[in-house]
Amino acid sequence: GEQLAAFRAQDGQAYVVDSYCPHLGANLAVGGRVVGGCIECPFHGWQFRGEDGKCTRIPYAEKVPDFARVRTWPSCEVNGMLLIWYHCEGVGPTWAVPEQREITTKEWVFRGQTEHLVDAHIQEIPENAADTAHLAFLHGPALLGGSDLRYTRSKMWDFMKHIWKPNEHCSQLLVQHTVTIFGKHFSLMDLTVSARQVGPGLVFLTFEHAFLGRGIILQTVTPLEPLLQNVVHKIYYQKNMPAIIPKFILRAECIQFERDITIWNNKQYLPKPLLVREDSSIQKHRRWYAQFYSKKSTRLPVQKENLDW
Repeated sequence: GEQLAAFRAQDGQAYVVDSYCPHLGANLAVGGRVVGGCIECPFHGWQFRGEDGKCTRIPYAEKVPDFARVRTWPSCEVNGMLLIWYHCEGVGPTWAVPEQREITTKEWVFRGQTEHLVDAHIQEIPENAADTAHLAFLHGPALLGGSDLRYTRSKMWDFMKHIWKPNEHCSQLLVQHTVTIFGKHFSLMDLTVSARQVGPGLVFLTFEHAFLGRGIILQTVTPLEPLLQNVVHKIYYQKNMPAIIPKFILRAECIQFERDITIWNNKQYLPKPLLVREDSSIQKHRRWYAQFYSKKSTRLPVQKENLDW
């Protein structure tokens, strides 16, 4: 529900501030321009410093009031992304996002991205990695079956199956991916995939193939509303590999992800799910994820027994 304006100062530093000018509410991100280290309001020309939000100039005023400022948001640029720190009680950053060395050194280059809107509780998406039981059932059927769940398990595509073998899980999941065609192992599709969850909204999905090299998909989950998430997947891959390879991997990942979306868009989030012993990793993940909530965190609205709303 927050509206933010991101801009790059003329020295190259990126800043994030509240979108709306405190003067008369114009949107700094729509028609505003960068002046030195400030963003200038398109309505009256007030200039706000990106570093601390302080107003440094009002074209028609003799003096700039000390209290004239716009809210700033802690941010950093890492792995080709501008990330902001959000805490509902205003606490500053308590951890940093790790750099992926191969992206920083440009050994791996950007090869494309996908973007999806998901109608779900924010916790559903990262919790997916902990739910190892769904890997074989939902993601086992062949990619040729597409993402429409009515047809993914069609007998037509039964000759080809994806096999996902989880090795370990905490906030990190290691999976061996293989493909069988007519029951025979097709080693050309063998992949080692590592999913590393960093904070509540960022996943490092690294993969390695014997012949096709190494790369990473960065998944970000940005909450737009309490039950609406924006999910972006960016792929970086070895620059000495043809672009068609990472684009194929991203497309395959997209098909698998859209199978999950069909489930998420139509399910409930259950705070107390009915689990069996083999689902223990889900509870472990929930205990790990709980650290990102605080007393003032927005809760799901409680359904009332009547229509008094």
